[in-house]
Amino acid sequence: MKVLVETSARHMHISQEHLKVLFGSGAELTQVRELSQPGQFVCGEKVEIVGPKGSLLVTILGPTRAETQVEISLTEARKIGVAPPIRESGDLNGSAGCTLKGPAGEVAIEKGVIAAKRHIHMMPEDAAKIGVADKQEVSVKTDNNGRSVTFNEVVCRVNPTYAFAMHIDTDESNAAALSGEVYGEIIL
Repeated sequence: MKVLVETSARHMHISQEHLKVLFGSGAELTQVRELSQPGQFVCGEKVEIVGPKGSLLVTILGPTRAETQVEISLTEARKIGVAPPIRESGDLNGSAGCTLKGPAGEVAIEKGVIAAKRHIHMMPEDAAKIGVADKQEVSVKTDNNGRSVTFNEVVCRVNPTYAFAMHIDTDESNAAALSGEVYGEIIL
């Protein structure tokens, strides 16, 4: 079974509370373009994330969420001096913190910085066809530009609102020399 492999660059999801602090009390997210996952979109707003060694500018993905979450690669984390755990989205307990700076203010978060665990979004029909369950791990082999890579420990995330696609971060994408539209083979 083939799956579209998408590179997820550094970004953040923001709570309504932090949106107001960083961009002002009447702030709303400005949709620039839709993402492959239904209801998700790239925003025009950017936030500076600051660690002990430096900072990075990150794009916000909408809509707002219950908790603020920053997703960066391990290379980017080293650059700014934070040590995020590799986690699934939303698993923030015990994760790294940082300072967030926006045009209207700043906020220090004690948790919320992660390196996203590689995963495949899929609908229940996709999972049934492949023969996997939610949270099950699989491997995915890519063979692009002379760099064949097999990604192990890829979490299957099953939900009726998802579109079928695998997400990896920029470190993983660069290691496999991925660019453009790339498909990988799911290995059980």
